[in-house]
Amino acid sequence: MNPIPYGRQYIDQDDIDAVINTLTSDYLTQGPKVKEFEDRFAEYIGVKYAVAVNNATSGLHLAVLSLGLKEEERVITTPITFAASANCIRYAGGEVWFADIDPDTYLLSLESTKKLIESKPKGFFKGIIPVDFAGLPVDLEAFKALAKEHDLWIIEDACHAPGGYFTDSKGNKQMCGNGNYADIGIFSFHPVKHIACGEGGMITTNSEELYKKLSLLRTHGITKDNMEENHGGWYYEMQELGFNYRLTDIQSALGITQLAKNEAGVKRRNEISNNYKKAFKNKIKHQDLPEGTYNAHHLFIIEVADRKGLYDFLRTHNIFAQIHYIPVHTLPYYKTIGYGHANLDHSENYYSKCISLPMYPSLSNEEQAFVIDKILGYFKA
Repeated sequence: MNPIPYGRQYIDQDDIDAVINTLTSDYLTQGPKVKEFEDRFAEYIGVKYAVAVNNATSGLHLAVLSLGLKEEERVITTPITFAASANCIRYAGGEVWFADIDPDTYLLSLESTKKLIESKPKGFFKGIIPVDFAGLPVDLEAFKALAKEHDLWIIEDACHAPGGYFTDSKGNKQMCGNGNYADIGIFSFHPVKHIACGEGGMITTNSEELYKKLSLLRTHGITKDNMEENHGGWYYEMQELGFNYRLTDIQSALGITQLAKNEAGVKRRNEISNNYKKAFKNKIKHQDLPEGTYNAHHLFIIEVADRKGLYDFLRTHNIFAQIHYIPVHTLPYYKTIGYGHANLDHSENYYSKCISLPMYPSLSNEEQAFVIDKILGYFKA
């Protein structure tokens, strides 16, 4: 059996042709493909505005800046995520506070977040960054009610979840990143994600004010709009201290064709998930699926007592499972600034057992059956 990774991009001739066409066009960057990608992505998610950036980490950075996060202000997030979900707070000089996860969904716990917020004076926290971990949408309606009560903003880290949704109390389908219950959403276009652009990200919002702020910060803080003076067609103004966080036309062209395949890709991911669940039923724990929720399945995660043993065993059979993630508060950087002794028992217990199995649309039924057979055989041995 050929090597089976935990994730893999799928590039077909449409993607290749789109990139070649852009390479032979007049624009390699700052051209029409960026805006086309933004518009198509916004339409797919069901949001008013989308801002393409060079990666999701940049998107998170711009998100906290656009919401006005200042030095020493405090934001809550989950420890079970890639470090960027927390690092963006530090980039702005803010303080990261971690709440624990739900032990069954692996998402940021509403109860733990509420308890943390209510343990401090009103105004102590500025915002919450929940993560649609592994592709499973957070119930943002519930988080929005909590945030509104305490005057907090919400950034939805939806990097794992384009195409995922939850159903709100009115029976409406809420697509991840659509901005109905969060101020800003963030998506990633890393190769192992649903939409592969090599690198790239997208920021989504329904706020025109935030959209203008994000667009300005993305491009050095430079604009030709709303200028105090205009000396000619060449003239521009730098109105903010911004960044070069732009996405290229080459990547955007690839993103457009990749986006068109996402609905089918998420459907296939759910077929793979269902196969795993059927094989592991009553044998191996996996992430719960709350009623009315559609998991976009960037990852399929199981929990096993002998995680290291299984990880090493699978590698001997060319199955390259992965671990997602080392709890952020236990990483050396965060430990040195005082997070090493945080009381996050569910997160640490999860980490001691979690392992991500191969999950990508081009994974064949034969390959998946091989993975399942090896896992079940390991525990029978």
